[in-house]
Amino acid sequence: MFEQLTYSDRIKAYELLIKQLQALSEDEKDETALLANASSLLNQFLDQVNWVGFYLWKNDELVLGPFQGLPACVRIPYGKGVCGTAIKEKETQLVADVHAFPGHIACDTASNSEIVVPILRNGEIYGVLDIDSPIKDRFDETDKHYLEKYVEALIAYL
Repeated sequence: MFEQLTYSDRIKAYELLIKQLQALSEDEKDETALLANASSLLNQFLDQVNWVGFYLWKNDELVLGPFQGLPACVRIPYGKGVCGTAIKEKETQLVADVHAFPGHIACDTASNSEIVVPILRNGEIYGVLDIDSPIKDRFDETDKHYLEKYVEALIAYL
């Protein structure tokens, strides 16, 4: 399992994941296809997650995009919940316990921790990468760093 890897092996695994994303994306131009494969790849790669997907910025709100997991909230207002906060602050939200996060939007009651990486394209809001886990404190600074790199790699193809 991924979480049982040594720190060094986790870094190598994340670097390989980013290379796999690039290989899957290099000849594809359709954004839906790119985001669908990107969410599927993460869902396959990460342990102890129950939702992996994207919300896209449309008409001043986040709208559900390609994802892996149970049905989700379709629209999230600017500044609301973890996803809306990530967009408002334009920085990754690493939440150890979503139940302690003010204004958390509970799409899946099984989720206990979350990481949300804002996606900016040419300085403009594009959306967010949202990953939930049923495990409290599931995500750490290593996840944050490499998921931000994952998003940077993905942006090159969007």
